[in-house]
Amino acid sequence: MTTVAKQKLTFNQFLEQYPEDGRYELVNGEIVRILATRQHEDIADFIADGMKEEVKLRQLNYKVSDRIVLATQTQEGKEQGRNPDVSVVDLNVWRSNRLAYSALREPIQLAVEVVSTNWEDDYIDKLDEYQCMGITEYWIVDYLAIGSRTYLGNPKTPTVFVYVLNESGVYQATAFKGDDRILSHTFPELTLTMDQILNA
Repeated sequence: MTTVAKQKLTFNQFLEQYPEDGRYELVNGEIVRILATRQHEDIADFIADGMKEEVKLRQLNYKVSDRIVLATQTQEGKEQGRNPDVSVVDLNVWRSNRLAYSALREPIQLAVEVVSTNWEDDYIDKLDEYQCMGITEYWIVDYLAIGSRTYLGNPKTPTVFVYVLNESGVYQATAFKGDDRILSHTFPELTLTMDQILNA
């Protein structure tokens, strides 16, 4: 009996075959559907809405979206396609090719991932890929406090981790809990706390 290995997709093939019935990522050469709970969606929408309000209020040159797919790479050089819960991209980058798909190979300004049961993806895999891509700021929103105690401490409490690239291209993390105001490099005047996110 002969088994035929399934061909791994490239990022371009992933875009060409991208299904129209939801959100998907390219993980290890395969198309993987992203299914989120209603609370997960509510939290992502709440954060996106707050950022959109900041863009409008401060007249910032950003686009905020939940539909942008990013071409990332693993440390081993494997192509991945990631779809952050919230993406913030410079309008000049976004409008540089308006006929292209809503997929980018250029680093965006900010990516937000709301943590699901597969928390290692956000804390480890995507962290590495986004850092390698050069995304300036990355938020991990662990509203269920399901990440490891290594990250969350003991007892584990809901936390937003804000990672910002330093001059060496390495992320520096700051944790925000409870009524701490989340400090954002991209949105310095944004007023948002973990407690507000939990009540979204």
